[in-house]
Amino acid sequence: MGFVTGILSGVARAGLNPAGLLEHAEIASNLLHQREARIPVARYAALYRLINDSLDDEGFALFSRPLRRGSFEFLCRAALSAASLEEALERIARFLHVVLDDLSVEVEKSGRAAVIVIGEEQAPPVGAAGRVFAYEWLLRMIHGLAAWLVAHPLPLDEVAFPYPPPLHVADYELVFAPRHTFDAPRLEARFPVEWLALPVRRDEAALTIFLADAPASITTLYRRDRALAQRVREHLRAALPEHLALPALAKRLFLSPRTLHRRLEDEGTSFRAIKDGLRRELAIEWLSKTSRPLNRIGTDLGFADAAAFYRAFAAWTGSGPREYRRRFGGTDFRGRSDTLAHPSWMPPT
Repeated sequence: MGFVTGILSGVARAGLNPAGLLEHAEIASNLLHQREARIPVARYAALYRLINDSLDDEGFALFSRPLRRGSFEFLCRAALSAASLEEALERIARFLHVVLDDLSVEVEKSGRAAVIVIGEEQAPPVGAAGRVFAYEWLLRMIHGLAAWLVAHPLPLDEVAFPYPPPLHVADYELVFAPRHTFDAPRLEARFPVEWLALPVRRDEAALTIFLADAPASITTLYRRDRALAQRVREHLRAALPEHLALPALAKRLFLSPRTLHRRLEDEGTSFRAIKDGLRRELAIEWLSKTSRPLNRIGTDLGFADAAAFYRAFAAWTGSGPREYRRRFGGTDFRGRSDTLAHPSWMPPT
């Protein structure tokens, strides 16, 4: 209900009756006073579109000037032709600079993290609940659009919010990030910096389908379907040649080892399964596309010796690594040094 209260914060200022909007969206008005109440996502999306259409304002009258209908479509089109996520986020920030006076958006790099920064140029002309929702909505819109553009889950590692904890703070772990803080000078949402290089994969045909449900669809609850498993896999690969144990990886994800184990189990997988899957993928890639010596592949993948690597690879593929390279390697590697390709963590020689 925190999102429902927030989305209604500006409508009275714009001359609309909140009770009438709730009735048309089939949401009982008495639920507004029940902190733990929930409504179906479809009802929230209906309210979202109803306010947009009634006000001709995709910003719900939260800001000092309206975001006329079509603003989100033009935002999508501005980002659609970008080559990478980094370029898409830069275009999103520039577009919002043109249409928003109250909040500003930037993308920064800080060590191993990329940071979506939302600052306040002037306070939105709504109360505290409206200000909170303005930040929540803008972050979810940027984040959801970014993930759609690259067709890749982009779970956030950490978010700092520039306001006190709201009444619905218990939902922030699901909606935003497992680690979140409040009363920060500005909103900062962090994710791995290497994701900025992800290519934009959507085209005009995909956008037509996307716009039929958006933006309401991407600013509702963010489902983490296998999102944690994806993050674990990417952290493991980025750490190579270091091999992270579960406790060390859990610390990087701001989780306890027990919580990490439980949440991976909820996603139908495990730390060992993800690690073995990554080992298999890299072993096949390096055997078929590079001239890396067999013993080095085994060592780089964390196997104790060549025999352990042989047994594991035979279990994965039904053949030994040497036979696999002979059958599927695209080049004759005999007698050549390891100079064809390098994993992402090694500089080219």
